[in-house]
Amino acid sequence: MTRTLLAVAVGGALGAVARWGITEAWPSGADGFPWSTFAINVAGSFLLAVVVGWVAVKQRPLLLAALGPGVLGGFTTLSAVSEQTRALADGGHVTTAATYAVATLGAALLAVELGRRVVGR
Repeated sequence: MTRTLLAVAVGGALGAVARWGITEAWPSGADGFPWSTFAINVAGSFLLAVVVGWVAVKQRPLLLAALGPGVLGGFTTLSAVSEQTRALADGGHVTTAATYAVATLGAALLAVELGRRVVGR
């Protein structure tokens, strides 16, 4: 249990730092659409589906914990999507807010399906 907790913690820290770095390097567009968070969540959804479907990882629970809830859990963020959607709506950008919320969920689900197909599930 201690090794698993450490693997998740270290992975989570790495994922969170990667997310922070991407959002710093790629700020929201002029229209306010949070492209970096959108890309992070779609890529993270794809990668999580690949990791979960990858047989070699399934046979290594410590690696699965480090990569799944660790790295990718720290990398992706529903809370940022929720807050950014609220901020867009409060700022009068209701259409952009709705588009962002729906596009994020839709693209993430498509990314999961693509990830599953990549690993043959």
